[in-house]
Amino acid sequence: MIRKPTSKFVLFILTFVLVTSYFTGIMASESVPSDNDEEDLEGIEELLAVDEEVERQPDGESVKSSEAEVLTKAQRIVLELNSDNTKRVVDGNEFVLVLGYAPWCPRSAELMPQFAEAATSLKELGSPLLMAKLDAERYPKAASLIGIKGFPTLILFVNGTSQVYTGGFTAEEIVTWGRKKTGVPVIRISSVTEAEKFLKKYHTFVIGFFQKYEGPEYEEFVDAAKSDSELQFVEVSNDEVAKVVFPDVQTTGLFLGIVKSEPERYTTYDGAFQRDKILEFLENNKFPLVTKLTEINSVRVYSSPVKLQVFVFAEEDGFKNLLECLQDVAKTFKSKIMFIYVDIKDENLAKPFLTLFGLEESEDPVVAAFDNRASKKFLLESKPTRNNIQEFCTGLLHGTLLPFFKSLPIPDNREASIKTIVGKTFGDAVLSSPKNVLLEVYTPWCINCEATSKHVEKLAKHFKDLDSLVFARIDASANEHPKLLVDDYPTLLLYQANDKANPIKLSTKSSLKELAASINKHLKAQDQVAKDEL
Repeated sequence: MIRKPTSKFVLFILTFVLVTSYFTGIMASESVPSDNDEEDLEGIEELLAVDEEVERQPDGESVKSSEAEVLTKAQRIVLELNSDNTKRVVDGNEFVLVLGYAPWCPRSAELMPQFAEAATSLKELGSPLLMAKLDAERYPKAASLIGIKGFPTLILFVNGTSQVYTGGFTAEEIVTWGRKKTGVPVIRISSVTEAEKFLKKYHTFVIGFFQKYEGPEYEEFVDAAKSDSELQFVEVSNDEVAKVVFPDVQTTGLFLGIVKSEPERYTTYDGAFQRDKILEFLENNKFPLVTKLTEINSVRVYSSPVKLQVFVFAEEDGFKNLLECLQDVAKTFKSKIMFIYVDIKDENLAKPFLTLFGLEESEDPVVAAFDNRASKKFLLESKPTRNNIQEFCTGLLHGTLLPFFKSLPIPDNREASIKTIVGKTFGDAVLSSPKNVLLEVYTPWCINCEATSKHVEKLAKHFKDLDSLVFARIDASANEHPKLLVDDYPTLLLYQANDKANPIKLSTKSSLKELAASINKHLKAQDQVAKDEL
């Protein structure tokens, strides 16, 4: 038999694949070729010196850089590793963040500008973190030596000892994680000028206001900053400075809030200053009101503590038309329901989900939801208006939505010797039927299903005069029902008229004669039970 994944298993596999992609995650920049080991080790200092010299040029002698030139400059800051210098660089520096990549890897290419931009920012901040990259395909031995097993991969080395990278994948997130791991968990802002400069570089961050940088609450704040690997924490003690960073800050006592670059920019924390409570608040509020799902952030989305998730599948233009109403609805269910946008043209991300609803070919916007606590899925079958989405989310939150089960249109079975069952008719045609039903469960891709189908057709002819027995079949790839729990294909189930809750599974490996005998046996046993009851 061929085993096909259930919907729950499909979701698990999807998540597993994306998790695997994450842990093989990040990117590379343009290499600076080196002829020998000494040049490799000195290359970074030479390139930085060149960059500093360019920066000192008079305005009249400099030409505005294009985006490509800026990126190339940033990429030159990243040290290129190879078979000869990898171990020496990793062991000879206190902090090294290594990116293992492959030139053909699309995720490596996607993340390349982020890594290079992070390297530039860290250099400007005077960070001791050395940024390096290794073409793991070209130098497989060096990659294996430092633990690179997939593309792309980020690994931090502290005095030669590796640590798993657990940060985000934008340049800002890489910088934040890198600074925290090298001893800067919290940035202190002491002046309005510093605050204004900070806001130009950081779009998402956590602010803590304290009269004094001491005491148990402050220590809990710092512990939370050390524990969180994605968000930059800042501390402020001056009222005027605090209002620049967080206009609605309350400076009469302790204050903590999160700032994001979206309509609901400022969120105030009103809980106790305890590390775990702060982290829980951040976990529930760090995502935007509507998060765009990407290869980069997929694991963070799937692992969110918010287990009720609404997915919106649409083309970019269609999503723009929905964004404002989605954000308004999302505000109502903040920290209770997570809202996620998926570009419907991105087959790698959208199609696995849409297939669960039989909508893989859809070009129109689709609004669906998942309750990851109970492995249930739901579909908004009305027009995605603000009111309809609001009502849909209310039902999801309160548990009043009916789970979605796939079904093909109801067929015309009036002249059929073998009835075609779909999700919508399974209950009436099989479970509520007063007759015995022999159901063939198959899928189009099943190799062995064709032979079983031929057996069923011959059996239907053989028993055509037996009015108490109905032959039927259902395509399990396109139809679902909560009472049809089958994951082996093909499967033959005999639903006896007097016991529909316990169908008898017949062997699909049996010969035609053996199947006929088995059916007769069960039907006679059923008749005998009926006579005994009389």
